[in-house]
Amino acid sequence: MDQTTVREAEASLPPNPLLIAPILPTLLRLTLPNLAAMLVTALVAIAETIYVGILGTTQLAAIALVFPMLMLMQMLSAGAMGGGVSSAISRAVGAGDHARAEALALHAVVIGTVAGLIFSLVFATFAPAIFSALGGRGVVLDQAVAYAGVALTAAVLIWLLNTLASVVRGTGNMRVPSATLLLAAALQILLGGTLGLGIGPLPRLGLPGVAAGQAIGFGLGTALLLWFLVSGRARVRLRLGGIPLRREMFFDILKVGAVASFSPLQTVLTVLILTSLVARFGTEVLAGYGIGARLEFLLVPIVFAVGVASVPMVGMAIGAGNVARARRVAWTAAATATATLGCLGLAVAIFPGLWSALFTSDAGVHASAGLYLRFAGPAFAFVGLGLALYFASQGSGKVLGPVLAATVRLAVIAVGGWLLVATAAPVWTLFVLVALSMVAYGLATAAAVYVTSWGTDKPR
Repeated sequence: MDQTTVREAEASLPPNPLLIAPILPTLLRLTLPNLAAMLVTALVAIAETIYVGILGTTQLAAIALVFPMLMLMQMLSAGAMGGGVSSAISRAVGAGDHARAEALALHAVVIGTVAGLIFSLVFATFAPAIFSALGGRGVVLDQAVAYAGVALTAAVLIWLLNTLASVVRGTGNMRVPSATLLLAAALQILLGGTLGLGIGPLPRLGLPGVAAGQAIGFGLGTALLLWFLVSGRARVRLRLGGIPLRREMFFDILKVGAVASFSPLQTVLTVLILTSLVARFGTEVLAGYGIGARLEFLLVPIVFAVGVASVPMVGMAIGAGNVARARRVAWTAAATATATLGCLGLAVAIFPGLWSALFTSDAGVHASAGLYLRFAGPAFAFVGLGLALYFASQGSGKVLGPVLAATVRLAVIAVGGWLLVATAAPVWTLFVLVALSMVAYGLATAAAVYVTSWGTDKPR
């Protein structure tokens, strides 16, 4: 079948609903499956904490060393590079270039495989040095290395699962990736607990068993998505042969994904700086801050669900030359995320005990958590604004502005925190600084998106 015949066949297909359907209902319909998957992912973290706690305090401390590395890899593979994959494919689908979309799917798999193998090699070689630099010592360090020896050396499975999920999302299909992630999460909870604790006739493998549950879950999820794409059941078929690798295809993905990768790196650095600053005020204040900040991290999946849903809607509109619709999608997603996180933030600012009482009965810790939430809670809305526009910008292929906005937040925390410590300011001023950094991030992202050109509308 020649290219002209292919285009005629595609032209005879019914209009793509992501290009013509009402924006808000469509966005919410795409968001719900993602939200379910994100909530179950949070449940996995809770479940793992519970059964690792059964193993002992040493194991809890060890997994705390590994957790930031796992989160960073998830943010890079699913949010940053995954956004680049979905963006490129959705723009090709919106332009009606099916052959290009299939080629991009293959190039995405190559990128995910190479990135995963690099992570696996790094942690297989340097895990003891990395966790020692993070403060691991003695038995805790040994346990962290044992856990990472399974979880992080299987990093290629995490990268492949998130890459394949991003390919499918780029076509506008949110249900299949979400269902696959739900299955992987269920297996991770079941197998991780069974192998780690030695339930039934199985021996207690400890942290390596917990990590094995994760590796098996991600491995099965990868196999399912690979079958779905190769079998032709997806809108874009993954062809593992017959398509030459081209620099231009890699660039189309990396111009978004590689630039977007700086955002999670800055997020992790911001958290490290904040933790270091708060630790100067004592254990109770640090524990209270940790409780408050944990809520912020649990709210991020809500924005992720909305943002990931907006990527194919924006990308397809850009590919079809409907820039005005792409911008309406972006601002609708931003308004949805801002309103949702704003309401939740105001609720915990007014009633901070509703959250902090879930974790502690210590009066000092409770007071510190309440102080943090009263100042930071109202600013959660701006985190929603910034993150939603960051994802929407991935769909447009113009993500540099939102990434630089994250640098603004990092600068506010670094410079402001240094000044507060130098002047021996009270702890509440540091929490005010956190709130101001959130506001600065949201407004800077909105300004960047507003002034950045996404192109011009084409005749339709």
